[in-house]
Amino acid sequence: MKVILLEDVKNVGKKGQIINAKDGYARNFLFPKNIAIEATEVNLKNLENAKKKKEEKEREAFEEARVLEEELMQKVIVIKTKAGENGKLFGSITTKEISELLEKEHKIIIDKKKFDLDEPIKTLGEYNVKIKLHPMVNAKLKVIVTEK
Repeated sequence: MKVILLEDVKNVGKKGQIINAKDGYARNFLFPKNIAIEATEVNLKNLENAKKKKEEKEREAFEEARVLEEELMQKVIVIKTKAGENGKLFGSITTKEISELLEKEHKIIIDKKKFDLDEPIKTLGEYNVKIKLHPMVNAKLKVIVTEK
């Protein structure tokens, strides 16, 4: 019997996959637990439409990320803070501070978890901070740390 999996099933298949399952396994295990549905024409068309919608959403998210990447490449964040000898900061600049300044100055909201900063900024200078906007799109934001 051909069935469409509604969830990932270990050693059987992934969500959305069409598999051949034994009749007893499908009727007694997969169907009662709502893990799969029978692969009828209607269900196959619904699966195909769902896949198209998902692809469209992914394409839109990718395009939005590309536009935001272009916008971020032109932006500069200037952070003024106290520094000691040799340009060492009292404390450090974190992704949270960069995210808040980006929202405050440029009205761009990006979660602090999307910033890829190996370690907090602890000295004065110019930095390129990598931002993961999409699995295939990474932007770089220029951050300048100066003394008050």
